[in-house]
Amino acid sequence: MPLSRWLARTQGLPGAPGVRGLQVDAEEWRQLARDVAGAGGRLLALWVAPQALSAACGNLVCAAYLTSGALLAVRLPLPAASVYPGLAELFPCALRLQRAAADLSGVCASDPDQRPWLSGEPYDFVRVQGDGVHEIAVGPVHAGIIEPGHFRFSVVGEKVLRLEEHLGYVHKGIGRLFRGRSLLEGQVLAARVSGDSAVAFGWAYCQALEGMAGASPPPRAAFLRALMLELERIANHLGDLGALGNDAGFAFGLAQFSRLKELLLRATHAAFGQRYLLDALVPGGVRRDLTPQAIEAIRAQLPSLEQQLAILRAIYEEHAGLRDRFTGTGALSAALAARLGVLGLVGRASAQPLDLRIDLPCSPYDALPPRRMLQSAGDVAARVTLRFDELAESLSLVRRLLAQLPSGASRIELGAVPPGACGVGLIEGWRGPVLVALEAGPEGRIASCHAHDPSWQSWPALEHAIIGNIVPDFPLINKSFNLSYSGVDL
Repeated sequence: MPLSRWLARTQGLPGAPGVRGLQVDAEEWRQLARDVAGAGGRLLALWVAPQALSAACGNLVCAAYLTSGALLAVRLPLPAASVYPGLAELFPCALRLQRAAADLSGVCASDPDQRPWLSGEPYDFVRVQGDGVHEIAVGPVHAGIIEPGHFRFSVVGEKVLRLEEHLGYVHKGIGRLFRGRSLLEGQVLAARVSGDSAVAFGWAYCQALEGMAGASPPPRAAFLRALMLELERIANHLGDLGALGNDAGFAFGLAQFSRLKELLLRATHAAFGQRYLLDALVPGGVRRDLTPQAIEAIRAQLPSLEQQLAILRAIYEEHAGLRDRFTGTGALSAALAARLGVLGLVGRASAQPLDLRIDLPCSPYDALPPRRMLQSAGDVAARVTLRFDELAESLSLVRRLLAQLPSGASRIELGAVPPGACGVGLIEGWRGPVLVALEAGPEGRIASCHAHDPSWQSWPALEHAIIGNIVPDFPLINKSFNLSYSGVDL
C-alpha cells in the first residue's frame, strides 16, 4: 500500500506542524511500517501507553514516524497480554525501544531479542569467541563526573571487534512521575528529561499542550523560545569542541572553549536570570521577557564569539595532532546511518540531511530558516566540522532573532484542556529531534506523557562506529557523539 493511502486516513493532531494521527490493527501495524520504510521514512519513537488509560482495549502501542513533510503518529490497540508485531527488521532502532517499552509496561514485541533493558539483573551480553579475543568491561561507574553506562568491548590486541552497551542505570520512572501532575506544571519535569536539552524538551512539551488548548503563543514568545534554543545549541557545541580537543591531547582547546562557553552562560544569565534555561519556558510563552539591556548583553557577545571561533577553527583544522586523531576515526557511513535511522547532529555528519528547523519548521523558523549544514565522511573530523558550521549558523540566527524580535506580550494564559485530548510536540534540539506525546486526564492533570531523545537512534550507531578502531580512541569517538544517558533511561 503506498504511503499516500495511509496519509489519506489520518487526522491532524494538535501541537507541532505536520503531525498526523492514525489508528491501525495488528496486521496494518506491520504493513504501515513496511510502507514507511519503503518511502524512506524513519521511526522516531515507539512506546506503550499506560494500561489503565486504555482499559477498553487492554494496551495502546504507539509509534511516531518521520516521513516527507509529516510526522505520522500511529496507535495500535491490543487486548491484554497480547504480543504485537516487532519492527526491528524494518527499523533496527526499534529493538531497544521495544525492549524498554516491555520493561515499563509488560507488553512485548514479537522480535526475538527479549533481554530486559532497564532491569537490574545481570545483563546477558553477546559473546565474541575466537583465538586471541578477550573482553574489556568499562563502567557503569566511570573515572569522571558523568552518568553511568556499561560498555563491553570484544577486542584482539587493541583493535575492537565488537562493542555492546548497556544503559538504564539511572532509570527514573519519568513516565510515572508525569502521570497525575498538573498539565501546566509538566514542563518543569519535561525540561529535566535530559538537562542539557532543557529548552528543546520544554518547548516540545509546551507545543503539545498549547495545541491541545487551542492556543498560539505570541510571536514575541516564539522568537524568545528560538533564541533560547539556539543559545542552548551554542553552549553545548562550545563545550563539546573543548572536550574533543582535550580527548585528543590538546588541552589548549579545552581551556579556550571553556572560556567561551562561560562568557556565553554569563550573558544568558544576564538576559534570562539563568545560566542553564531549565525553567525559562512556560505554557503559553516564556517566564521572563527580555529588556533592552538584556538584548544588548547577548548582542555584545556575538562579534567576539564569532572572531574567536574563526581563530580556533583554523587552529583545529591546521593542528597536525588533531587531524591525525580526528580524520578517519569512528567513521559511520552514510548507508549505515540511514539503515540505523540516525538523526540530528550525528546523522548530518553522515550525510543524513534532516533538520526539523528546515523540514518541519514551527514559528519562527518558518520565517527565519537556518542554512542546512551537512558533512559526509561520518568520522570524528566530520562531527567536529559540523559543530563549527552549526555554531556559526546559530550565532547568525541569534543576531537575526534579536534584530527582528517582535514587540508585544511574551506570554498568554491557556484555557482548559478537555480530558482525553492528545497533542504532540516536536523540536530540533541540539542533538536532533525531541518528541513529547501528551494526553490529558481529568481535572487538568496529565494522563500520560512520553518523551523521546534522539540518542535512542545514535547509541546503537556508536557500537558500529568503534569497530576496527583501537580501544584508546573510544573516549574520543564517544565524545564526538556525546549522547544522553538520562534521555534514554526513562
